Amino acid sequence: PGERLSLAAPEWDDVHVVTGALKLFLRELPEPLVPYRHFHPFMEAVKLPDPQERVEKVAELVQTLPPPNYATLRYLLAHLCRVVERVAVTRMTRHNLGIVFGPTLLRAEREPGSLALGTDWQSQAVELLLAHFDQIFPA
Repeated sequence: PGERLSLAAPEWDDVHVVTGALKLFLRELPEPLVPYRHFHPFMEAVKLPDPQERVEKVAELVQTLPPPNYATLRYLLAHLCRVVERVAVTRMTRHNLGIVFGPTLLRAEREPGSLALGTDWQSQAVELLLAHFDQIFPA
């Protein structure tokens, strides 16, 4: 049978190990949580000048995700919202989480010429998802 893993083991005490494992898992998926075909529409939505239109367009796009992707993204972002609520302890703001998770959750199938340019919009997309979670993921 498979190897048994105990989360009570001391190596799992460090939140960075757990977060690193989660990011690695998400990065190793055959396709990102936000599928490739959604990448460019998400980036265009994040670049919209009107803040309300930006949120509405992202909310529309989220609704078009495959059900497993939608459910997983919603669950992960709900958790990250709780991390932000405890910023005094976690020291993780929406901005920080956007930087950490943006390139993992949203990426183009083929990396653009300037990766740094893309990652800024990817992180802004995650910040937007966190800032407007209740509007984007209605109960």
